[in-house]
Amino acid sequence: MDWQVDFYEDAESNYPVEQFLDELTEKHRAKLLALIKMLKEYGPTLPFPYSSQVEGKLRELRTQVGKTRLRILYFGDANQVFQLLHGVVKDTQKLEESDIREARNRMTQHENRLRRKKFPKEK
Repeated sequence: MDWQVDFYEDAESNYPVEQFLDELTEKHRAKLLALIKMLKEYGPTLPFPYSSQVEGKLRELRTQVGKTRLRILYFGDANQVFQLLHGVVKDTQKLEESDIREARNRMTQHENRLRRKKFPKEK
């Protein structure tokens, strides 16, 4: 059974991770697309080093091309769908706090949108 993986959509109907992938070299994009396919196949059992916890529900897909580290921050939402939140190309071991904050903000926005759909305000 394949797990569902979606690209996070912001309030302006942009898909930040899709845009991130479009800006990468073909080799980098291919590595990350293979990793996304693995997430679809293995779901929450995708092991380290392909996936690791960042904080709380926030996780990262991890791969490398040479010395360049490629990451996609994601989480599993209340509908058990993996939301790809934020993409990063980095040359250091540690994620930048600004990248974690951006992913956390997108996760909160997505969760709020799901909550509004589930419990629409009565008029």
